Amino acid sequence: MPEILPDAPRTDSRRARATVAAGGFVALLALGGWWAGRDLNVVAQPSRPPLGGERLFDQVAAAVAQKYVDSLDAGDIYDKAVTGMLQELQDPFTSFLSDERLRRLNEAMSGTYAGIGLQIDIRDGWPVVIETVHGGPSERIGLLAGDRIIEVNKESTKGWERDEVSRAIRGQAGTPVALVVQRGDQRLNFSVVRDKVHLRAVQRVALLQNGVGYIDINVFSAQTATEVALAVDSVVKLGARSLILDLRGNPGGLLEQGVAVAELFLDQGQSVVQLRGRPGTTPQVYADSLPQRWPTLPLSVLIDKSSASASEIVAGALQDHDRAIVLGVTSFGKGSAQNVYPLSSGGALRLTVARWFTPVGRSISRPPEPDQDAQPAGDDDVTLPDTIRPRYRTDAGRTVLGGGGITPDVVVGDTLTPLPVQALARAMGKNLAAYRAAIARQAQLQKGRMITPGDPVTRDMLDEVYAEMERRKVAPPRAIFDAAAPWISRSLGYEMARVAFGPDAEFLRRTQDDAPLQRAAQILQAARTPRDVFGNLERRAVSVPATTP
Repeated sequence: MPEILPDAPRTDSRRARATVAAGGFVALLALGGWWAGRDLNVVAQPSRPPLGGERLFDQVAAAVAQKYVDSLDAGDIYDKAVTGMLQELQDPFTSFLSDERLRRLNEAMSGTYAGIGLQIDIRDGWPVVIETVHGGPSERIGLLAGDRIIEVNKESTKGWERDEVSRAIRGQAGTPVALVVQRGDQRLNFSVVRDKVHLRAVQRVALLQNGVGYIDINVFSAQTATEVALAVDSVVKLGARSLILDLRGNPGGLLEQGVAVAELFLDQGQSVVQLRGRPGTTPQVYADSLPQRWPTLPLSVLIDKSSASASEIVAGALQDHDRAIVLGVTSFGKGSAQNVYPLSSGGALRLTVARWFTPVGRSISRPPEPDQDAQPAGDDDVTLPDTIRPRYRTDAGRTVLGGGGITPDVVVGDTLTPLPVQALARAMGKNLAAYRAAIARQAQLQKGRMITPGDPVTRDMLDEVYAEMERRKVAPPRAIFDAAAPWISRSLGYEMARVAFGPDAEFLRRTQDDAPLQRAAQILQAARTPRDVFGNLERRAVSVPATTP
C-alpha cells in the first residue's frame, strides 16, 4: 500500500511552499518597483533643491514623451499642457483659439464674411432658406424664403447640418458656387458669385404705435455705434418721440463699441465704464467726450439672461446715470474684458486682462459656478440673492445692485421655460426638427388663405399640425401637445405671418406677445422727458446703506 503522510506534516509543507512563493512575489514586486521608480530617483534626488518653473515642465514633458505607456507626439504634449494651464486659471473666458475659431471670431467682430448671404434652417433633413441678407448675392440673384437647397456644387445636401451647409457655401470672394433649389414643384439652377457680406449689427428698426421707436442690436461689432446712430436718426425722422433699445440675446463683442453706443445717449464728461487690470496697474476710465445727440428722447433698454459683456456695459452705464429705464430679466453677468493675442504657431490666445465696473463702481460679474458635485441637478443659476448683493446709488439716488448681472428697474418676462413647453420638448426629443417642419408645412398651406398678418390660429390648424406629426411618426402624446397648444399656436402664427407677408409682418405679430416690449412701450408713451420714465415707478425700499464706490 502506498504510504499516507500524516495531516500535520502535509500542512507544514504547504505553508513552506506558500512562504517561498510569497517571498518570491514580494521580491519580484520590490524589483519591479525599484525598476519602475529608478528614473524618478534620478530625476529628483532628495539632496537637491526642488525643481520649479521651466526645468520642472521640461523634465516632466520629457518623461511623458519618452516613458509614458501610450506614445504621444511632442506637439500633442504641448497642446495638452496649454489646455491644462488655461483650465487651471478657472476663467471660462480665457481660451486657446484654433485657426478656425479665430476666423469665426474675426468674422463676428468685423461683421463681414465671404459668402452669398443666407439664413437657413434644416427642415425635413434639407437646408431651407429662412431669409436672405439684404443686398447680398443671394438676394440679388432671386433666392427666396422657403427655397429648399437640394444641391451645392452638384452634391446632394440631404441630411446636412447647418455647419456643413455654411462650409460648402462660404468661400473666397469672387468665386462661384452652384446651387440647385426646389421651389414648390420647380427645380431651379443658380450660379452665385460669392462676395463680401456685411452682417448688420442693428437687426431691425421700427416705429411702433404712439411714437415709440424700436432698435434691435444683436452684436457689438466694428460698425455697431455707426449703425445705431443712423438707426436712431431714421426712426426719429419717422416720428419717434421715445426709443427702445433691445439688447436681448446680444452676447456683446467689442468693448469700444459698447462704450461708443452708450456715449450716444450720455452727456459730455459722464463716465461709461472703468477697467481695472492686474495689481499695480492704473485703472482705465472711459468717459463721454461729446454732447449727446438726442438729449430729450425718453429711453428704455431691454435685457435678458443672454445679454452679456458690451450689452451690460451699455445697460449699466445708462442705468447708473438714470438715462434709461432697464426692463426684462437679470443679464448674464460677464464683467471682464479679453484681448486676443495671435500666436506664431497659428491660432490665438484669448486672455482676460481686466475686470470692468459700471460708473457707480458696480462689478456685475456672476459668481463662479459651484462644484458640480454639490450643485443641485438642473440648477445653473448662480446669481446671488438680492438680499446679499451689494447696493449702490445712481446719479438720482435710485438703488441698483452689483454682483451677478444687471438687474432691471422693472422685472418682466419669463425666467424659465413654461412647464408645458418643457414637457413637449422632452417628448419630442431628437424629433424637434420634425416638429418645426410640421409647423412650417402648415404655414405654407395657410399662405394663400391669410388676409392679414394677425389672422388667428384655429383649432383645426393645430389638429392638422398634430396629424402631420402623426404621419411622420413623431407625434407626442396628445395630452402633452394640447397642454402646450397656446405656445404652439404662437409659433405657428409667427411662421404664418412670415411666410405670407415677410419678416417685418412676423416681427409686428411677435410684438403683441412680447411682454417686456409692451411694458416698455407703455412706460415710454406716458413720458415727455427722459426723467419722466421713472416718475410712475415705486422707489425700491433700501434696508441697508448703499455701497460707496
